[in-house]
Amino acid sequence: MDELIGRLVADVGVDRAAAETAVGIVFDFLAKEGPADKMQLLVAKLPGAEALMQKAAAEGGGGMGGVMGAGMRMMAAGLSMGQVQGVTRQFIAFAREKVGEDAVGEIVGAIPGLSQFI
Repeated sequence: MDELIGRLVADVGVDRAAAETAVGIVFDFLAKEGPADKMQLLVAKLPGAEALMQKAAAEGGGGMGGVMGAGMRMMAAGLSMGQVQGVTRQFIAFAREKVGEDAVGEIVGAIPGLSQFI
């Protein structure tokens, strides 16, 4: 996860703590909304993902679910709307590099509205 966090700090302009929180929120969102088998593959191929996802899940996310709920959680953590979009795009690009287009494409395709953010 250090590689992804580093990219977010450098390319999106968020600090390390905010980047870690945002990545955890994205993992938590995808775990709840995406296909379980593809998410297991994604988490297995990205060391450190499980810990960030569990931390975000433990912190909860207010009442709103879905894409908007994940975005609101990241903004509540201090990210701007532009940074939320940047984090989401970078996350998906990183996941494609590490896991492959097919698995990530199935995750994105299974979640209504997600493709608009990447």
